[in-house]
Amino acid sequence: MFQQLKNIDTAFKHIRLFNVVLLVAYTIVCCFMIASSFQAIEKAQQRVYLVVNGKAVEAFASTRQENIPVEARDHVKVFHSLFHTLSPDEKAIQATIQKALYLADESAKAQYDDLKEKGYYASVISANVSQEVVYDSVMVNTSSYPYYFKYYGKQRIIRSSAIITRSLVTDGYLRTVDRSDNNPHGFLIERWTTIENRDLSISKR
Repeated sequence: MFQQLKNIDTAFKHIRLFNVVLLVAYTIVCCFMIASSFQAIEKAQQRVYLVVNGKAVEAFASTRQENIPVEARDHVKVFHSLFHTLSPDEKAIQATIQKALYLADESAKAQYDDLKEKGYYASVISANVSQEVVYDSVMVNTSSYPYYFKYYGKQRIIRSSAIITRSLVTDGYLRTVDRSDNNPHGFLIERWTTIENRDLSISKR
């Protein structure tokens, strides 16, 4: 009888030890699952999705330094498009020039004032001339600040009798400023100069 009681006591100890080990294992598994769930939730909250053409596309965050070459080139491209795209409408010209002047300093304003004083915009309106700029490339040197850039493009001046294609090469410097609705890239063009602007071809209409 004592042997049976001893066997029962030993069995009870084994069952208790098994239960303790099982409980510890369950606790470890539960803690791991909870920690994994929190990590997954945190990663999901850090994701941003953009809807492009009706499809959700995940956006990835990057630092300002990584994006400087891309944003700088686009800033220069947008400025030249605004400054050199003209239609025979005074209000339209003023609107696009105003947007362009938010992206540059007084060097751009000086070129605008010079063209205006020479009657360039008045002739565009009176002769029903349209002007557009065709972007070729932008070189930006980000190894030193402010960042030097050089823009290469072409102007297409569309008249009633002909289309004139002109080269357009400019350069200048970029310095960083606060981003705003008028200046989303956060750059300002300084010391902007036109290096080359000559006729390349004239085609009759």
